[in-house]
Amino acid sequence: MATLKVGEKAPEFALPAADERIHALSDFRRKKMVLYFYPKDNTPGCTKEACSFRDHRNVLRKKGAVVVGISVDGTNSHKKFVEKYDLPFLLLSDERKKVVKAYGVWKEKSLYGKKFMGTERTTIIIDEQGTIVHIFQKVKVDTHVQEVLAAV
Repeated sequence: MATLKVGEKAPEFALPAADERIHALSDFRRKKMVLYFYPKDNTPGCTKEACSFRDHRNVLRKKGAVVVGISVDGTNSHKKFVEKYDLPFLLLSDERKKVVKAYGVWKEKSLYGKKFMGTERTTIIIDEQGTIVHIFQKVKVDTHVQEVLAAV
């Protein structure tokens, strides 16, 4: 499993989105990217995080940043999530877990004493040249968008 560091090139990926098209990291060159990894569509924390990015999209856009979310949910789940909350950014589906592993966010988690593998909520800011400039690990959704806005 990868451990990425600030200053490294972001691992390339190509994943399907709710719009049924394949989107690659290279499609976003010349733009700052807020790439956020989240555990599951339509869950309380993930909904709050997505809606927070939605509500701050104009500020992010003015700073030249695009938001892209990745989870291991399928494209049908993403489509329902996007429609239900009017999310104006791409949610990419990593059902094979290749990208979450490449970015080092597929980790052992614990809930009620039970251990399992899952996505650790993480946001990575990637500059216009594809270089990682900031990594937020174990994100707390209540204050996260303010942290991201300060970093882009």
